[in-house]
Amino acid sequence: KSIFYLKKENINKIISTGGYMSLPICIGAKIIGLKIFLLEPNIVLGKANKFYLNFSDKIICYSNDIINFPDKFINKIELIKPLVAKNFYEIKKKEDINRKFCFLISGGSQGAEIFDGTIKEALVNLSSQYSIKIIQQTKIGNVENLRDFYNKNNIENKIFNFEKNFINLINDADLCITRAGAGSLAEISIMNKPFIAIPLPTAKDNHQMENAKFYEKLGCCWVLEQKDLNKSKLNHILSNIMKNKL
Repeated sequence: KSIFYLKKENINKIISTGGYMSLPICIGAKIIGLKIFLLEPNIVLGKANKFYLNFSDKIICYSNDIINFPDKFINKIELIKPLVAKNFYEIKKKEDINRKFCFLISGGSQGAEIFDGTIKEALVNLSSQYSIKIIQQTKIGNVENLRDFYNKNNIENKIFNFEKNFINLINDADLCITRAGAGSLAEISIMNKPFIAIPLPTAKDNHQMENAKFYEKLGCCWVLEQKDLNKSKLNHILSNIMKNKL
C-alpha cells in the first residue's frame, strides 16, 4: 500500500521523523529508489532512524553528538537549529514592566500527577512571599478543580487543557516548568525563556533526560529527576530562582 501511495502521489523524496509508523513508508521508498532524509530532533538516536541510516541520504539533527549514533554514518549528519513554527521568530516579546512573576506549567494535555500535585503545593508556598501568576495545563477533567485550588489560595491563574496559540502562553511566562520533549524545549528556548525540565521517566531510551541535559549544558535550564522531586526540594529551587530574579 505504501508503494502504491508513493507512486500515485508522485513522491520523489521522503523526510522521516522516525517511529514505528514510518517503517512501511521508508521501506517502500527504498524499494522504488526514492531519496530518504531522516530528522532526529532528540539527543538519543531512535531505533527506527538507526535502522534507516544505512539507506538514507542525510539525517538532520540539532547536535552532532547524538547518543547511540554509529560512527560510520557521522558524515550523513546535517546540523540545523531546532525546528519551530515561523511565528516563534516573529512574535513581539512582552516587556517586563511591574507585573506579576508568571509561571507556565505544561505536562501535556493528559496531565501529570507531579505537575498537578507537588508543583501546585510548592507554588502556593511561594505565593506567600512573592506576587505570582500561574498558567497551567492539566487533563480536561481536572481544569475546574485546579482553578478552584488556586482561586482559594488567592493566586491569579489561567488553567487549560489545550491552547491553540500556545506561543502566547510561553511569551507571557517568566519561567516554564515542563517535560522534555524535543519540540517543547525547542519552542521554549527559541523564546529565550528559562525553564525547569522534569523529564518523563518512562520515555523511550530515556531520550527526554538527554534532551534536557543538552539544554542544561547551554545554560538554558535546570533539570530535575521526577523520582527525586518533592515539595521541599522544589520550594528550595523556586525560592532561589525568585531571589536571583528579583
